[in-house]
Order: sequence, then C-alpha cells, then structure tokens
Amino acid sequence: MSSADSSPGRRVSLLTLGCSRNEVDSEELAGRLAAGGWELESDPAGSDVVVVNTCGFVESAKKDSVDTLLAASDTGAKVVAVGCMAERYGEQLAANLPEADAVLGFDHYAQLAERLDDVAAGRRISSHTPADRRTLLPISPVERQDAAEDVAVPGHAGWGPRVLRTRLDDAPVASLKIASGCDRRCSFCAIPSFRGSFVSRHPDEIVAEAQWLATQGARELFLVSENSTSYGKDLGRELGGTRALEALLPRLAEVDGVERVRVSYLQPAETRPDLVKAIATTPGVADYFDLSFQHSSEAVLRRMRRFGSTDSFLALVDQIREYAPEAGIRTNVIVGFPGETEDDVAELERFLTGARLDAVGVFGYSDEDGTEAEGYEGKLDEDVIAERVARISALVEELTAQRAEERIGTVVDVLVEQAGSDVENDGEAEVTGRAAHQAPEVDGECVVLDAPGVERGQVIRCEVVDSEGVDLIVRPAGPATGEDAAR
Repeated sequence: MSSADSSPGRRVSLLTLGCSRNEVDSEELAGRLAAGGWELESDPAGSDVVVVNTCGFVESAKKDSVDTLLAASDTGAKVVAVGCMAERYGEQLAANLPEADAVLGFDHYAQLAERLDDVAAGRRISSHTPADRRTLLPISPVERQDAAEDVAVPGHAGWGPRVLRTRLDDAPVASLKIASGCDRRCSFCAIPSFRGSFVSRHPDEIVAEAQWLATQGARELFLVSENSTSYGKDLGRELGGTRALEALLPRLAEVDGVERVRVSYLQPAETRPDLVKAIATTPGVADYFDLSFQHSSEAVLRRMRRFGSTDSFLALVDQIREYAPEAGIRTNVIVGFPGETEDDVAELERFLTGARLDAVGVFGYSDEDGTEAEGYEGKLDEDVIAERVARISALVEELTAQRAEERIGTVVDVLVEQAGSDVENDGEAEVTGRAAHQAPEVDGECVVLDAPGVERGQVIRCEVVDSEGVDLIVRPAGPATGEDAAR
C-alpha cells in the first residue's frame, strides 16, 4: 500500500486491534474503501484519515484501543473509531474521547467510504447509538438467513464476481470468517450483546472467498467465528444443517493453492464425534482443536452458564487423540471466578495435568459491563485472583513445555512464515514457521535449522530435534509437501 499516487485528502490507513475476526472485518472495510475511491496507506502518518478497528472484549483491550486512537490523533490525521468498542459504547466513547472525529458502529460499514468523505470534509457525523444486537434477528436460527440480509453483519459483505475484501498484508496465512455472533449466554461474556445472534455464511460464499485468498498468496486458511461448532444450524438441511462444517472442510482443503485449513473456537459441549473425526482425519485439515474449556470444575462452569466437567473434558481429549495422537489442543481458562473455591482450582489442576494440552491462555476474572456475573456475589479479592493466575500459569508453563518436549523425534510439516532477511538472530538469517498444532501468534512456533534457500510460504517437512518452552527446534527431513514437492 503506497501513497505515491494517492489522491489528496483521500488517503486512509487501518489499524486493527483484538482478534482474528477483527482482522477479517478490517480487510472487508479496506475492500469497501478501495471500491469507494480511497487510497489505502500503510503509514498512519501519511494518511488523511486513520480508521482504528477497536476491541472491546476486556479492560486491557479497551485501554489498548483508546491508546491507539490517541496515538493516531497525534499524527494530525482525522481519526475514526470502528469495531467492537465503538459498537459497544458508541456515544459514550465519543463523549469521553474528543480526539476521535467519528465513532461508527457496524451499521455504518456499508457506507464507510461516504462517511469518511464526511469526516475528511469536516462534516459532523452522529455517533453510533448502542443497542443489543441480539434483538435484530429472529430467535429461531432457521429464520435468520433471510432476515440477515437487512442487518449489518461484519465479515458477511457478500460475494459474486469479486470478493469485497482487500488484504492488508502478504502473510501466508489468512483468516476466513465462517460465521458471526453467538447464541450462548455465558455469564462472564458481553460479546453476544454487541456482535449479535449467530449467523452462518453460505458455504459457497466461504469457498469463493477461500479461492480468492489462495490467489492472494494464502497457503493456510484460519477459519474464525465466535462459535465454530454452531456453524450451519441456521442453514437448513439442504446445506448440511448442524453437520455443515463437516461438509465444508473437505471443500476448503481442496482449494488449489491451499495447503492447510485450520478451525478455531470450538465449544466443548457442542463438539460432536463426527466433527472431531472430520478435523482429525480430513486430508489438508490441521488436526488442531481450539477448545474453549474456560474451567473444568462443574460448579464453576454452571455459574458461568456453561456445561461440562473435568471427566467429560478429559474424555473429549481422549477421543481426539484416538484419531490423532499428535493433535494440537489449546484452550483458555478463567481463574478467580466469583465463588471459585480451592477445591475448584484443584479440579482445574487435575484437568490440565491429565489433558496435556499444547497451549493454554490463563486469565484472571474481571467484571465486564452488562454481564450476569457482574452482579454475582462471592467476588474474590484481587490478590487472591493474582495468586491463582500465577499458580495455574506456572503449572501450564511446565505442562506445555513437557508436551512440546514429547514431540522431539516426530516429523511435522512447517509453513514458513519468516525467512531470508525477515528475521535475524545474532546476525544470521532465521527461518521460522508453524506446524499443524500451532495456530498463528498464540501457540508457539518452529525454528528451522539448516534451511538455506527456503522461502516464505513454503511448506517443508521437518524433524523435531529440540524444544524451548512451547517452541520447537526443527530440521528439514525430506522434500517439501504439496506444491513445493513438485518444484
């Protein structure tokens, strides 16, 4: 993205915070802006308008969003806030952050190019007024597809002769949204209120976007949503219904140029045996399971408005490893939830020790605006929560390092993400990438030894020779896989 030929007053850069779903939304917005005549600029300092796609998930993410908006304002450009924090707080954010020239919600996305014209011209735009987006679609999932045509759903921009999306980087992995929203009512989570009810994308639309992403250099497709296990429940039987994801995965894996398909965000209570088998055994699909356990104490899970237990979760892990013993499994857990006891923490430790997961994110509970848990009794002192976070984090660090060490001597297919002059280590070029059990940014990486001439985007077969924490040290063990093998 260069500003060399940019039109004066119509140069825009996008800054994205938060999850991979936001990254997809930003690329949809980039496509809309490019179609509307705006020139995409990589450097905010060279832009007339900076659009900040904010995150509103937890307090730290909100702070990062505000800091980014303030920094964007310091460039002298006009600043526009979009994304989850803007959708969630709207007028309140605008009142407390005068540095933002506009605060726009999801309903503004279809006309974003026009709204930026207004901002650039100094015309005032009324700030977004937040509302519970769950009320915008029918309660019954099967009635939502038609209704969704009249509701703004980020990442569902439509398809046809061309995909309404512009890539903002040239990474060999690209996120691909399969659904938006969530119907679950977890007591600690506010996401459904501002992301809305669950809506699946049509499988043909997803495949068309996958084919386009492959032409843009994507070798791995990272399927994202708020709840991938619900995919298809609103599509009807003719499109697979609740088994639609099992039917979609082989289609995506067969897209020319795509080496690997990865599924994210599975709900354990909804993870069906057929889906486990499809992910673990379909050629071209990573045997990788991103399972949102959150805790394993049955008592805590019930207060979270979730289902499961240590034993049922361990049974699911065993089921996965019956199909794929080396499958990657990751999760997030929340400790210090209201009413959590020492026995509950011990139960979580029993689960983590038995499950031998590859990656675990550990978070201390904090109140979120408008959630059920915000009004719970039994809140724990901050020092107690901090102690439990440290305790579980130490256990996780030990267990995940052991799991990585168990992979020494195995063979993995590594998607190279940095090579040549991209990274230097002590003056020498370093090659890094990810194996099938490692998702982007969160699960560690593979450092490839003795691989001269390897290029970014290649997939190379390697033997694991050592480990450092969750990272693997690997060495090429044979010819590259897929297209690379034919070169």
